[in-house]
Amino acid sequence: MLWQPIPSPENTVVEQLSSLLNVPQETAYLLAQRGITTFDQAKKYFRPAWDDLHDPFLMQDMKQAVQRIVSAVEANEVVMIFGDYDVDGTTAVALVTSYLKNHLENVIPYIPDRYKEGYGISIAGIDQALAAGVSLIIALDCGIKAHGQIEYANTKGIDFIICDHHLPDSTLPNAVAVLDPKRNDCPYPYKELCGCGIGFKLIQALNHFFGLESSDLILYLDLVATAIAADIVPMTGENRILSYFGIEQMRKAARPGFLFFTNKLKKPIQVSDLVFVIAPRINAAGRMNQGISAVELLLSTSQEEALPLARSIEFFNTERRSTEERITKEALQQIELVQAQQKASTVVYHPSWHKGVIGIVASRLIDQFYRPTVVLTKSETDLAGSVRSIKGFDVYQALERCKDHMIQFGGHKYAAGLTLKESQLESFKEAFEEAVESQILDSQRSPVKLYDTELTFDKITSKFYRILTQMAPFGPKNMKPVFVTHQCIDKGGSRQVGSEKNHLKLELIDPSGLVIQAIGFGLGEYHSKVKQKIPFSILYNLEENEFNGIKRLQLVVKDLQFQV
Repeated sequence: MLWQPIPSPENTVVEQLSSLLNVPQETAYLLAQRGITTFDQAKKYFRPAWDDLHDPFLMQDMKQAVQRIVSAVEANEVVMIFGDYDVDGTTAVALVTSYLKNHLENVIPYIPDRYKEGYGISIAGIDQALAAGVSLIIALDCGIKAHGQIEYANTKGIDFIICDHHLPDSTLPNAVAVLDPKRNDCPYPYKELCGCGIGFKLIQALNHFFGLESSDLILYLDLVATAIAADIVPMTGENRILSYFGIEQMRKAARPGFLFFTNKLKKPIQVSDLVFVIAPRINAAGRMNQGISAVELLLSTSQEEALPLARSIEFFNTERRSTEERITKEALQQIELVQAQQKASTVVYHPSWHKGVIGIVASRLIDQFYRPTVVLTKSETDLAGSVRSIKGFDVYQALERCKDHMIQFGGHKYAAGLTLKESQLESFKEAFEEAVESQILDSQRSPVKLYDTELTFDKITSKFYRILTQMAPFGPKNMKPVFVTHQCIDKGGSRQVGSEKNHLKLELIDPSGLVIQAIGFGLGEYHSKVKQKIPFSILYNLEENEFNGIKRLQLVVKDLQFQV
């Protein structure tokens, strides 16, 4: 695995910032890397402020959306809140539903069945709305390309408001309002909101119209923070402000639907907990059962109401995990049969694989065999597939070159979905391999670990760590800093730990002469070489570890390389 430094900022910028903020040069370096070069930028970065959120009415069609919802409130209409079955969609539905229930008697949350209706706005969903007397549907995290479905709704007398963050076509659906910052004609300053984020801007605008306190909205931000973390949108601008206050809200008063999962955490909740603890469980509802059960959990107002739903979702998550592990093993066995061919891509298929987890399996296969991957299963009479890519490789472009061998496909640079006929499988495999082989660069064939800067252990102080923690919340475009230290040697206390001895507890000394503790999960195999006192380099994050009531800094080692 290659280690690659993130581009360095100019020395003069780092020196000026260090002096301006009265912080160590190492800190100024990290800030400058993230585009923070002035006192004002640093103040906004370290002290996210509610007042720095943009006016929601800057978003194209926001006025029309608010007017239509207000008329629904005045006429006591029945309104459906329609969302995708992933974390972004289910949190968005819970957010807008719970807010509107303060103003409307009849609000119906709706998540389509992943297997019967597929992704996005469905005719079946519109028909259900019609049967329930719905006259307005608010679509969240979907709908930007649902031209036909919205025309169908129009013929049935149902209005649509679309809140989406995906790229639109050159023409927009014929809805009452289309809220999407990625519209060419949308002047909204921040373009990176997720679907739940746009749902939040909608309730922010409504709140303003109703003349209510903006502080009333803080209790909804735990949902927005969860969606931002799960949807892997940039942790910049408004996303960072909303995440900051959302995590603060979760720490103060987590909603009953989250408590079952967060109660087990030993430290204050962080973005990583949203990604690795909460998001997989919410996703599991839509993958293994019905996404609406996740919405019901998030709408729960008491522990008694939430507990059976949370236990059910925990069960589905356990089922999801074991199903995913089994399918990954079966897929790896398939790959090993053709491994001698040294392919540039992976395409695997089995008719019985669970459609809800094949996307996760594709990601797991990339961890083992680093190349663009398609995992296919039987879906009624056709095959359905999930596609995942590797850093820098545009898999959507590769699929474009295979379109004659598919029924349809959609997605973006790093992830996509497709359907094809069983008779097209072999020709698709060949076409996909050819497309990947012709487009992939040699530099993309091996995984790369990025790091911020090199450090010696004497620079790792409590003050330095304290400033690092204030750089949270972390996420894309504001990742948790990664460091490299060279010429490390075992001080004598390094050992294998864990029930299977597959982790590595390290006691290290570097050329600065300082000794520091470290943990390397999954790195137990390097133990004997470490004990030989061969110098090595480490790639790591910094964290605080508490044991027997004593807190001290430790390194979390991601990889190590021995000197040759």
